Amino acid sequence: MAPFPTIDDARFAGKRVLVRVDLNVPMESGKVLDSTRIERILPNLREIAGKGGKVIILSHLGRPKGAPDPQYSLRPVAKALEIRLGKPVAFAADCVGEVAKKAVAAMRDGDYLLLENTRFHAGEEKNDRQFIAALAELGDVYVNDAFSTAHRAHASTEGLAHILPSFAGRSMQIELEILTNLLSNPAHPVMAIVGGAKVSTKLELLGNLMRRVDILVIGGGMANTFLAAQGKAIGKSICEMEFADVARQIVAEAAGAKCEVVLPVDVVVAPELAADVPAHVVDVDHVRGNDMILDIGPKSVAKIEALLERTHTLVWNGPFGAFEIPPFDAGTIDVAMVAARLSNSGELESIAGGGDTIAALNKAGVARDFTYISTAGGAFLEWLEGKRLPGVAALRNGARQL
Repeated sequence: MAPFPTIDDARFAGKRVLVRVDLNVPMESGKVLDSTRIERILPNLREIAGKGGKVIILSHLGRPKGAPDPQYSLRPVAKALEIRLGKPVAFAADCVGEVAKKAVAAMRDGDYLLLENTRFHAGEEKNDRQFIAALAELGDVYVNDAFSTAHRAHASTEGLAHILPSFAGRSMQIELEILTNLLSNPAHPVMAIVGGAKVSTKLELLGNLMRRVDILVIGGGMANTFLAAQGKAIGKSICEMEFADVARQIVAEAAGAKCEVVLPVDVVVAPELAADVPAHVVDVDHVRGNDMILDIGPKSVAKIEALLERTHTLVWNGPFGAFEIPPFDAGTIDVAMVAARLSNSGELESIAGGGDTIAALNKAGVARDFTYISTAGGAFLEWLEGKRLPGVAALRNGARQL
């Protein structure tokens, strides 16, 4: 039994169901560029509609700063949603007030309605009581199916759970169950790959993971700080030298926790980050003053792949290099392909999350081969850091069942 109410615990027939999803999708010229988040929520929406609920969809898009902004309207997303659902999706030009009330009143059981961007109102991000009440007036039941926004205590992600009978949607439920199992009862050895540009943004993540995993692989720009902390030259590479002491402390504490920290042993360097720039591989002891470290080298890849062969659980957040620009994508792609192969053969349970990570795995063509891909960014990181997520806590503690 889940430690939070799910839609298995709810009765939806004839009910107005406010469903918080994440439709914060990349847009260009009014068209959705990546429908991953849309595809993820479809089963939940269909199940509620199939059980006779009136499906009233809430979401934000972008950062409109608490006021209407046409470039962040969800109207084009309603069309994309309609195509993928294969059913009409009505759209209301506001998420509260008379416009929204009229649109809800026109619904029949099983209908879909998308309300306008919740962040067009300042009360959303302020978790304002009056705005929460205005949203709650539109529904009888609240379903949160947006794990990716669960780290925000906003009106539509946390506040509503204290007002209406509240339940976790299917994708929220799956994400929580998988991540809970990952942290509480993983199959060992466990490897974590943590990349990204800056150590400063992932200190809590590194501190939490080194006590939970057997192997901690550090890549991306943040690896440069660890290399510099060991006294190695890193040329013009991105580095946070002010965190050198912290990097040394992390390595020392990891050793005490019997966690193996893996850093690059060779790297791909170039004079600048640009397409078609001359690049070559050097050992980490031979980086010159004019070099920029932009990816891991083949020896590093081989070392990580060998460790993966004996790993049973992998959690991955962040690429190894500047994967957007070839040839600095090679390290990430090579490791991803090995992880995908081991996942397909059942030898590895692999979980990845974060926008850059997903983009890199999609580029490698292996995202579908991983055991689970989290569409969450900040929420995925904060969950791995061991933080309390307001949207999840509200479902566990503040919900009233029907």
